[in-house]
Amino acid sequence: MPDEFPVVRSIRVKDLKTGDLHANPHNPRMLFDRIDMVPLRESIQRAGILVPLTVYQEGKSGRHVILDGQRRWMCAQELHLETVPVNEVAEPSLVENIVTMFQIHKLRLDWELMPTALKLELLMKKVKDTSERRLAALTGLDQAVVIRCKKLLSFSKRYQDLMLDADPDRRIKADFFIELYPVIHDRSIKKFDWFKPSTFTDAMLEKHRTRALRAVTEFRFVKQQLNNSAKANRIGMMSRRLREFTEDATLPVSHLAIDAINTSARAGKIAKTARDLYDLVDSLDPKEYYGEAELWKTLERLSEMIRKRLRQLGRRVDN
Repeated sequence: MPDEFPVVRSIRVKDLKTGDLHANPHNPRMLFDRIDMVPLRESIQRAGILVPLTVYQEGKSGRHVILDGQRRWMCAQELHLETVPVNEVAEPSLVENIVTMFQIHKLRLDWELMPTALKLELLMKKVKDTSERRLAALTGLDQAVVIRCKKLLSFSKRYQDLMLDADPDRRIKADFFIELYPVIHDRSIKKFDWFKPSTFTDAMLEKHRTRALRAVTEFRFVKQQLNNSAKANRIGMMSRRLREFTEDATLPVSHLAIDAINTSARAGKIAKTARDLYDLVDSLDPKEYYGEAELWKTLERLSEMIRKRLRQLGRRVDN
């Protein structure tokens, strides 16, 4: 894999007919919800397109393809603008195309994650590399985002299509499957003779639709109960309760509670201690405690441990 980002070379800025432009088939952002584009469309209607689109011309077809600015182009179409300003760049390779678009958009509002995952999958095949660290360096994505994308790619196309529904009201958010992932991959649950990943996933989708599953983060509670039951040697009881929970669409996750009281109480104590420590450290004057080497060394170790635990949970952690 290259040490530096592949880049595209600018040729010139000019105007092109709106109808002569084409959407990029390799855009990691496939879903464009119209309601989110209203402010942009109103701005273009008032002041025009202030930032030129970035386009390239395909060598084989001669078509002009958009690298950056598809939302502006879609608004221009709706407003019946005859031309749009563009910055034409040299035709990129497939890898340059995908990487450039990742780089262009990485500092903007997050797009839906499933389309990103599909383009990341294509990129992995092209560069023949699946390392989260190197893919993050290449695309500019956070390493945690790369990991989340790879989790989504583990689901079948049937479930991926639910995340790609053009109707945002019917679309299943990627977070549902990301939170579900550690449950269906739990070592204990795989041993249950009744358990089938697709059947369980379908049942959880139904609970999600009927609001019996109030939030996708409740899958963390399911995973916690699987862990607790394994430690307490109560897998048999957990299997029965989880099967009941799966087959009865009305049962809440509280049906799965096994020895959760001690864990919850301890979690509450840790949270309170963390809040107290936060306030204490926040009030420190670094100059006053500048020479307290042991204090700073301990805080560094604590910071590293907290980041480690957050990464284990799949949370985003700034480098």
